[in-house]
This record gives sequence, structure tokens and C-alpha cells, in this order.
Amino acid sequence: MIRWWISSFQLAELFISSVVHLLYGFYVYSTAVAADLSQALSECVFKSNVSLEVKKQDPSKSTVDDLPPIVLVHGIFGFGKGKFGSFSYFGGAEKKDERVLVPDLGSLTSIYDRARELFYYLKGGRVDYGERHSKTCGHSRFGRIYEQGHYPQWDEDHPIHFVGHSAGAQVVRVLQQMLADKAFEGYENTSENWVLSITALSGAFNGTTRTYLDGMLPEDGQNMKPLCLLQLCRLGVIIYDWLDIPLLKAYYNFGFDHFNLSWRKAGLWGLVDCLLGNAGPWATGDWILPDLTIQGSIKLNSNLQTFPNSFYFSYATKRTRKILGVTVPSGILGIHPMLFMRVLQMSLYRYPTDVPPPYKGYRYTLTSSCCLKLIALLKALI
Repeated sequence: MIRWWISSFQLAELFISSVVHLLYGFYVYSTAVAADLSQALSECVFKSNVSLEVKKQDPSKSTVDDLPPIVLVHGIFGFGKGKFGSFSYFGGAEKKDERVLVPDLGSLTSIYDRARELFYYLKGGRVDYGERHSKTCGHSRFGRIYEQGHYPQWDEDHPIHFVGHSAGAQVVRVLQQMLADKAFEGYENTSENWVLSITALSGAFNGTTRTYLDGMLPEDGQNMKPLCLLQLCRLGVIIYDWLDIPLLKAYYNFGFDHFNLSWRKAGLWGLVDCLLGNAGPWATGDWILPDLTIQGSIKLNSNLQTFPNSFYFSYATKRTRKILGVTVPSGILGIHPMLFMRVLQMSLYRYPTDVPPPYKGYRYTLTSSCCLKLIALLKALI
């Protein structure tokens, strides 16, 4: 009886979470479309005569071209300039200065794949994921083509400032390591000194327990639970990419084009294989969620270095506080109402005590002694 009640509660929670996330995604998408339509209509109806005044610039003064660019790298489910219409992931920063670049990387692709895409976004050319990696992960070696790099002069004499949000911070660190390892074929002169600084905004350097809350298995950090929010997300992404509707893909792309999930290449049986988990990024683990688990982050960090000629900054954020020993959101005004329930769940989540810790010395923390008694009671009843 207890098992039945627990299963019912878990299914109800999954249903509510999936509906909330779906509605929130639709809300963002429709808001972006509405804003674009409104802007286009306004430009057509209310055309104003704007007189342009050309000012001569003193050549003795430094120009913006003398400054290194700042590249803003988005996190999971993020998007770059040119996607989502007039929406901006970084609050319009790229609209204030032409030297601020916001690349559009795969929103769900792996940290490795995104680092490769970022390199070619800046230097130009066709994205090369590497022969060995591509064969291992079951996707095409080459991706999108950048006819003109956004900063083709990028080298040790023209380094770049990078700012990464959430998973984007880890992408930049992996990219710098690739530069140091000279991992890009045809670019034997790369070095870690191409990176002037790395600034992390809530950088997920050590992973996040949110991945387990959404469905990653704490036991290994690689596989998903049979029924969870991430499984529903996987099905939605597969169908979205398989349908391959140009208008939708131009507006938002999950970044899995190199896996050839489109109906034009995969066909009907390819769709079935992906849905069953036999093909695609979920079959090989070449997507972002495994990288964001604690185990995945440990694996990534084991191959990364910090370099003496680069500046590193990390800014942490906190939106929780403790009340009577229980961690809760610090307020509802700064959290979207549709996501408040998920934020509360994240605040209360604790790594399962019956699962081996992700690393030696990991501390299991509980909200209070009552939680220990509750867990013991549930185990006894089950």
C-alpha cells in the first residue's frame, strides 16, 4: 500500500513538473514570437525619418577595435544572437557593444561538442568534432559552416575575454584546454594564451544535483531513470529534430544536427531507433546532462588545467535561505511563478543516503533529524 502511494505521488509530481516546464517553454516561445511580430508591425506602420549625423573621430584616441572582444557563452537550453527573435539570453549585452559576441551553441549538446563549435564560430570554417570522437559517439565528424569567423584574427597576440553562464563556463575551460593541447586539426599554433580571461556566472564547474532531480541516476551519473522529466524531454527533442521544420529550427535549435536526426536522413526506422534509445546522443551519452552530474564533472575536471597567463573569476549566486533548519527559496519575487515549485524541490533535494557517494568525502546533509526518522520509517514500512 505504501509503495502504491509513493508511486502515485511520484507520477503526480512528474505530471505537474512536465506540464509546468512545457507551459513555461511555450510561454517563452510565444512571447518571443509576439515581440518579433509587434516590432515588425511597428517598423512597417510607424516609419520615422531619422537624420544621421556623421561625427569625425579623433584618430589619436583608442577605438573599440583596439579592445579584445568579450564572448558570452550561454548555458543549458540557452541560445545565442539571432535565435529567439529579439530575445536576448544575456539581457541585451550584445546590443550595447559590437565587440560583445554571443555565439549560438547547441543548447543540449555535450560540453565537448560545444567547445568545438565555439572555436569555429570565432575562427571560421566548418566545425570539426574530431574523427575519433565522432566515431565513438556515433555522429558526423563535421557540422555547420561559418563562412566568416566572428573573430578570425584570434591568436596569442589577439586573445579574448570569455564569460560563461552555468554550463557555458565549463565549455570555455574545455576550449582553453583544447587550445593548449593543439586539438584542432590545421591549427598547430594554438595555445592556452589565446584566452585572456574566463569569468564564470554561476558556473557549474563541479556539477549540479539538479540533474538527479530531473532524472539522472545518482548511482553512475550517466544513465536516466526509466520514467522521469528528462525522458519526456528526450522524446520531445527527438520528435522536434525529426520533424525538422525549417521555421522552427531557425528560431530555436537544440544543436543535434550532426546526429542526423531529421526525417530526411534518419527515416522512420531512425526515429524508432532514437525513441527506443538505440541511436542518437542519448545512446552514447554525448549530450550535456551527463557532463553536468557530479560524476561527469569530476571526469571533465580531471583533464583540465588552469594557466598562469589567464585571469579566472567566478561569481556565485544564492537564492535560498534556511528557516528552522530547512532550506527554502529566499523569496518569490525574483522567481517566475511557474518555476517556483521546481525551485522549492531543488532547495529540499538531498543526495540519496542509500547510494554510494559520488566521490570520497562527500557529505550527506539533511534538513533536520526529523528527515532521518522519516527515512528510517519509510524503509521499515517498505
